[in-house]
Amino acid sequence: MNTKIYKKVLSLTDSLLAAAEQKNQKRFDGFYLELKQLCEQNDNTDKDHPVQWETLADFTDDLALAVTIYEQALVKAEEINSKDFRSSIGYSIGALKVELDDKSGAIEHLEKAKISCNKIADKELKSEIHDLLEELKSA
Repeated sequence: MNTKIYKKVLSLTDSLLAAAEQKNQKRFDGFYLELKQLCEQNDNTDKDHPVQWETLADFTDDLALAVTIYEQALVKAEEINSKDFRSSIGYSIGALKVELDDKSGAIEHLEKAKISCNKIADKELKSEIHDLLEELKSA
């Protein structure tokens, strides 16, 4: 990933978190728009990367819209064959689909995330994927 883009996304993440903590919706909306514009500007270029799209989805309040953005991030993660991003994005989609009462969609994404996370180092994420998937399948 382009270092300049990564640093910009990281900076915007910090700013979004600070604005949210301060309950400053106007500042939050401004930083969110800036992140959205960065994503759109880099879309389908050599600077495009799933981290910017995943971050945008992380800060999207509309759950259905967040799923759509995560799905864009997932496509980009598949393009670069990143098991880490496929796992984390798949988990996020699955968790949101639970909130949206789409159990079968949640299971579908979590099963794919479980396959992707097979060879990643993040044991906590592996556990979260496994636990949520088991919870849904047993309910």
